[in-house]
Amino acid sequence: MIGFRLCFYLLTVVLVLPAQDVKEFEKKVTEFTLVNGLHFILVERHEAPVVSFHTYVNAGSVYDPSGRTGIAHMFEHLAFKGTETIGTRNWAEEKKAMDAVEEVHDRLDAERNKGDKADQSRVETLQIQLKFAVDRAEKYVQPNEFRRILEENGGMELNAAASLDSAEYFCSLPSNRIELWFLMESNRFLRPVFRQFYKERDALLEEYRQQVESKPQGMLLQSLRSTAFVTHPYKNPTGGWPKDIANLRRADARAFLEKYYVPANMAIAIVGDVNVAEVRRMAERYFGPMQSKPLPPALHTQEPPQVEPMVAAVVDSPTQPMAAVAYKRPDQYDKDDAVFDVIQLILSNGRTGLLYKEMVEDKRLSATAQAVATFPDGRYPNLFVFFLAPSPGHTAEENEKGLDDLLARFKAEPVDEETLQRAKTQAKAGALRKLSGNSGLAKLLALYYASYGDWRKMFISLDQLGKVTAEDVGRVAQRYFVPANRTLAHTAPSRPPGAGGRQ
Repeated sequence: MIGFRLCFYLLTVVLVLPAQDVKEFEKKVTEFTLVNGLHFILVERHEAPVVSFHTYVNAGSVYDPSGRTGIAHMFEHLAFKGTETIGTRNWAEEKKAMDAVEEVHDRLDAERNKGDKADQSRVETLQIQLKFAVDRAEKYVQPNEFRRILEENGGMELNAAASLDSAEYFCSLPSNRIELWFLMESNRFLRPVFRQFYKERDALLEEYRQQVESKPQGMLLQSLRSTAFVTHPYKNPTGGWPKDIANLRRADARAFLEKYYVPANMAIAIVGDVNVAEVRRMAERYFGPMQSKPLPPALHTQEPPQVEPMVAAVVDSPTQPMAAVAYKRPDQYDKDDAVFDVIQLILSNGRTGLLYKEMVEDKRLSATAQAVATFPDGRYPNLFVFFLAPSPGHTAEENEKGLDDLLARFKAEPVDEETLQRAKTQAKAGALRKLSGNSGLAKLLALYYASYGDWRKMFISLDQLGKVTAEDVGRVAQRYFVPANRTLAHTAPSRPPGAGGRQ
């Protein structure tokens, strides 16, 4: 309720008098940057003795080194494995055992790298030795101790998220456990040991199998990405390609940490029952020792212009057919970013969306129909995607034709004012939900600072949503929803034996 009252005031005022409201909200915000470049954003909310923490790192999968896709996501797994003092039964012995694992792995890699001249019997022997070495190191592990310590002290919402553009770590704790968070969070970046690396590498491979290879939806989306993007890393799975994952080494994780997990490339937001002076003191004590390093190089890979429609590989599937129709769009920094958000809400916001009403209710072509304005992430030029699941008796091709007809009318006929205003109201309500709690606000503060260099951009974004016109909607739809800008992917059921070739 406390967060709701604050956000209700925030949104009802900011959408009318944004400049004035930003000034009011600024009074609740304290910012400071450590000498090493790590930026902190604090919002005091003393109504309940709880604090939410959100660490945001500009270190997503798009920064995976070539041939080492998956290492950014891998580090998110490893960040919960503890330090030299947390998660171990005997660090001195565990370190020896972990070094022994690397020594055997070095010999195994050296033999494999001989290619056709590799001695297969030696490879098999080394594989057995590697398993024994990994099992021996495992004996020194105190499982899940990092998480257990925080949860036993009242930790909630403890998790991490790795995306293509970023990595995020978040947690909420009672306000009398603030220093515990500072100790734990700083140590996971200052003194990581990357224990259970090869166990987590296997887990990452299994994650790919479960989320991509075993799911028609996963195969569909990956086929779409791999076709729509020719050069940009958005074409890669967030968790990496299996062959790359299988060859990741602990040294890769260490190199990624040292290059991207640098203070100036991170932002931390803290919202709740905090004392600014105490937080600043703890920040200096625990995060101050992080070494100041230059920012990692920017990603310069640019996707070449698309000049004709593209079709992704059709995926055989025992389930119902599905289709994904994607259109190239600019990044989140583009002046029309808010217009794409409004278009998504006009077309696809539950049962009131034009897409649902026409494709599901009226024509009954689709069992489900949905639009997503930003896919697979937004920092770089990306995709506006329509997901369609044909209803029984209808095909993916019929759905694609139905969508084409809908978009043709959408581009030709100006959206009416009632529909436009409803979409804006829904957008504001969505912002309200995100801001209603400490954790949601902490996430947005960290995200907007790390993405735009200023948390105030979230107010500017709300203001931009309110200024979108029917003319903007028509102009953007006409410019981007065109055949030459489109990529299509769809699944099809596997044909029974004797039914002919692949569908």
